[in-house]
Amino acid sequence: MSKFLKMNIISKFALATDESTDTLLNLIIQLASEKFGPKLETQQLNDFIEKYYNRKYFVSEMNNMSNQWIMVYVDNQAVGYARVTSRGKVPPAIDKMRAVRIGDFSILEKFKDSQIIESLYDKCISLCRHVDAIWINEYIDNPFIEFFESKGFIKEPGMYELDDIGLPSSCLIFKK
Repeated sequence: MSKFLKMNIISKFALATDESTDTLLNLIIQLASEKFGPKLETQQLNDFIEKYYNRKYFVSEMNNMSNQWIMVYVDNQAVGYARVTSRGKVPPAIDKMRAVRIGDFSILEKFKDSQIIESLYDKCISLCRHVDAIWINEYIDNPFIEFFESKGFIKEPGMYELDDIGLPSSCLIFKK
């Protein structure tokens, strides 16, 4: 039984307000540390965070029309996020299709519960209803790969590299 059953779980779009930006930025830094801390050297992780999650750069990413940011909350506490984006290197198998990428699908370790994961996933999928394909590029040991495969995403053959961080990754594709 889920320990989050009696809690209010909601996933919603993150708008580029000062409060939302600060909340999302702080959450992303926490999640990047959790997600990549064991995989990267400290300096490499710090450089990655400084480059992509400094406030000025991040505000431009939040305001970019190619990105839609979604946050999942448990009892009004932000515990995870995802980004649905048209940016990134489209896999050859779908490069002629209307496609988007679910990027950065992350939830804090202590909140990795099926209801929370499903809430964030469902909100992402609701944004993808007008495309022919969805792809995900995640580092090889990402625990969400199995979840996405259970939803019909198929792992592409070959080796990929996670955007701008240099970790070996897998590409998963869902064709409608």
